Order: sequence, then C-alpha cells, then structure tokens
Amino acid sequence: MGQDTTILIDDLRQRKPAACQRLLAEYGPAVFRTVQHIVPRREDAEEVYQDVFVKALRGIATFQPQKASLAVWLNRIAYNEAISFMRGRKPVTVYMEDRYQESDLMDVPEDAPFDEQTIGHLEQALALLPPHEQAIISMFYYDDMSLADIAYVTGSIPSTIGSQLSRIRKKLYRIIKPFEQWTR
Repeated sequence: MGQDTTILIDDLRQRKPAACQRLLAEYGPAVFRTVQHIVPRREDAEEVYQDVFVKALRGIATFQPQKASLAVWLNRIAYNEAISFMRGRKPVTVYMEDRYQESDLMDVPEDAPFDEQTIGHLEQALALLPPHEQAIISMFYYDDMSLADIAYVTGSIPSTIGSQLSRIRKKLYRIIKPFEQWTR
C-alpha cells in the first residue's frame, strides 16, 4: 500500500471531510460500476452506492490493508450491499430453451468474430445472467481484478472464481451462438 493511500486511510479514520471527498472522487466510479452491474435500476444503484460509502466510512477503523487493498475492500462492501439489496427484490426469471448439445459447452473458439454485432449480442447475453455472475464478469473484465481479489470481494476462493468464470463464459457462448447463426 502506498504512502498516499496510508495517509488517506488515516485521514478517513480521523473523519476529515477532504478525505471523504477524495475517497469518493478516487474510488466512487469503480464502486458505482460494481453496484450497477448487480442492481439494474439506476435509482436503486444510486441508493446502494450511498449505502456502500456510509458503511465504508463507519467501518474504516476495521479496514486491514494486509488483507486487501482499499479498492478491493470497497468493492467487497459494494458487492455485498448490492447482492443484499437484490435479495429483497422480486427475482426476474429468464427462461431459455435447453436445446444445446454437450458439444456446445466447449470454450469460445479463438477465431470467433468480435464485431459490433457480436459485442451487442454479448451485452444482451450479459443482461440475462444472474447478478452474481454479472458482477464476477464485471470485476474480471471491466475492472481488471485478479481472481484472488474477486474471491476476497465475493467471500470465495480463487479456484472457485476461476471455475465460475469458465462456466459463465460457456453460458455466454451458448446464449450468443444462436444469435450469431440467425444473423448470418
């Protein structure tokens, strides 16, 4: 942990207003992204986002930098708050035809085309995933978090996160494959 982050944490523990502003400015966008990938309605995401920072500021005294960086610690709070919020909501169930063969479970081919249309299909497929899976994809691909950091955020272990990422990729491929066939 850098000297700058150590000073920020000390200032937060002393409840300095400038430190709170700096925390929001530096870490706010990433935290909001994490929340928004789990909580689809913007108004709800904004509410959860505020709850994350209230909880973080109240719990800054318990932050242990040897366990995780400040960014990862904040993401853990964001993930838990967002998942808790969504548990209180009526679930949205998406039914898909289970018409895929075992051969469809292979990893995405390396020569798979990634044009604008494919990216659009990928975004649609991501929206069909449960919030937990969306969050894992977001943390890994959008936030460039390591498996160890994602495991810390989700309360899991890195090997489990690796397995989940593999299953999610396969699921996304199975969802996208029919789109690709219909549009070609």
